[in-house]
Amino acid sequence: MFDVLGDLNWLGILVGFIALTLLGGLWFAVLFPKAYNRSLGRDTNAKAPTTPLFLAGPPLTSLIITFTSAILFAALNIDAYGDALLFGLIVGFGYLTANTVTIAINPNFPRPLLYAAISGSYNIVGSLVVSTILLAI
Repeated sequence: MFDVLGDLNWLGILVGFIALTLLGGLWFAVLFPKAYNRSLGRDTNAKAPTTPLFLAGPPLTSLIITFTSAILFAALNIDAYGDALLFGLIVGFGYLTANTVTIAINPNFPRPLLYAAISGSYNIVGSLVVSTILLAI
């Protein structure tokens, strides 16, 4: 079932990875930076760190998420937009957002539900984008 590396859509993976990375930058730095900072207990005008881990980590995890989705896409033989969108919702909500909420519910997050709403909605939208791209390309 998972002997699908030869069936992967490598161009779709590349485009999906780039789209997910750009969406993350747009989501957290342009659309919701103040609310995101508030969810973390920071000053709302705080600037994001520019350490190598902060700059490389999100794109690396975006690549892993996109690659993993492509493997599951191929293994499940997803070839229709309805199935792609359902897959995106299942992965985005069922895995990525649920895990985000689990991470947020600890004493280190002063506003865990706000953090989960911002990051979780990014995960759902991102998963839908990646799934659509994997099918379209």
